[in-house]
Amino acid sequence: MKEVVSCERMKQLDAYTIEKRGIPSCVLMERAALKTVEEMEKVFHKNNTEEKILCVCGSGNNGGDGIAIARILFLHGYQAEIYVAGNHSSFTHETARQLSIASNYHVPVVNNPQWREYTTIVDAVFGVGLARPVMGKYKELIETMNRMTAWKVAVDIPSGVNGDTGAVMGAAFEADLTVTFGFLKAGLCLYPGRKNAGRTVLADIGVYGESGVFEKKRILEVEDTKKIPRRTPEGNKSTFGKVLAVAGSPGMCGAAYFCAAAAFAGGAGMVRILTDESNRIPLQSLLPEAIIDCGKGEAAYQNAFDWCDVILMGPGLGISEKTRFKVHWFLEKALSGKKVVLDADGLNLLAENPSWKNLLGSHVILTPHMGEMSRLTGKSIGELQDSREASALEYARASGSVCVLKDACTVTTGSDGTVWYNLSGNAGMATAGSGDVLAGVLAGMLCMYRGEALSVGEMTEIAALGVFIHGRAGDLAAENKGMYGMKAGDLLLTIPEVLKYGGRHEEI
Repeated sequence: MKEVVSCERMKQLDAYTIEKRGIPSCVLMERAALKTVEEMEKVFHKNNTEEKILCVCGSGNNGGDGIAIARILFLHGYQAEIYVAGNHSSFTHETARQLSIASNYHVPVVNNPQWREYTTIVDAVFGVGLARPVMGKYKELIETMNRMTAWKVAVDIPSGVNGDTGAVMGAAFEADLTVTFGFLKAGLCLYPGRKNAGRTVLADIGVYGESGVFEKKRILEVEDTKKIPRRTPEGNKSTFGKVLAVAGSPGMCGAAYFCAAAAFAGGAGMVRILTDESNRIPLQSLLPEAIIDCGKGEAAYQNAFDWCDVILMGPGLGISEKTRFKVHWFLEKALSGKKVVLDADGLNLLAENPSWKNLLGSHVILTPHMGEMSRLTGKSIGELQDSREASALEYARASGSVCVLKDACTVTTGSDGTVWYNLSGNAGMATAGSGDVLAGVLAGMLCMYRGEALSVGEMTEIAALGVFIHGRAGDLAAENKGMYGMKAGDLLLTIPEVLKYGGRHEEI
């Protein structure tokens, strides 16, 4: 896993490295420039083309990075030039020193660049400290750079992207490559900032925090699938966990199928689908491994509840009065400690019955998409998009549950303030049934921790790992089918590939 930082946290880390570790700011700047040049030259050598490079530099330390990049490229034999966009009177000490060094090496400085002459444009105008909308000449400058067909590189973060939220602040540079330093910034994980960044490379320049001190914001990586528990060789289908999927209404057996099949793919030993009688035959045909239960009334519900380890409720369930009673019954019973994944119509019923929030807690994972989150919180989708992390955290804390806010970058939050950003997955996953599959994966993964008392932080990390695995499955499906042709059913085929070596550490 990697830590993700806010702008304020990044400033603290820089200061800690300089003041406590004793690494001078100029050394960090030189390392940042060298790392950026290293990434750029990988592309230059691959393309084997004649390059003409313009580094567009502001007056802050981000501009100093850009000036140093131009100097290193110039000394490597490239046609590299500097355009100073910032006010000389506002230069930081390090940026002024970098410009003086570049002058000593006779690096060209242009005042009126002929933009279309350049094959590469490096954006070093603003860094993560930008706190107000880009306006006036700077907005015009960024828009001019964006219009060019040159290959575009951003230093640390594309100018105009909010480092905390990913929002475009008036105008933002549209990079093909962003080389960011030390730690990932939240604004490079969240959209639209992630789109503006293009391909993001995290470069180690020697900025480290105090050991054991984190901001509780992280991303997961492929290596983290090693955390999946091993299957004990003496286990059986019961000991590997039993999922009760309360899903599917008349005409909606597909949702029940997807979540139940995904629970199997995600690790469950047994799956029982509590559904409408009309779904019995199609579900028995689609998923003969599952137990089909069409029982009604509290006696039937009690039998199903006693049988299971994890309850998954909501996919294709509908919001009738009978369904309302059923969801409330299981939520109330689950207060005894059984883990719950609440999805789709389960969330819609929760939105209609806000008093049910008292039935939630650290044993519950909520999986709203933006529309469902809007109904849960009363906020517009626009408001949620402007504050994904804050909104998810607010609801997690208010409910005591884990909140998985599904979006292009899914944010998973816990009531303890933990935030996980998901960087796996792709636009091809925006297809019917994909959310049902995620709910099933989460339920299946919870089975791996059957009988364990999990803290909020542990529940949140398990949910984040399920989201990551779901996204990785989507990436494999896109490789096989393409983003336009893939369907939710394709994820069911690729989840086992992602989990193939889960828990088998010696084979990874």
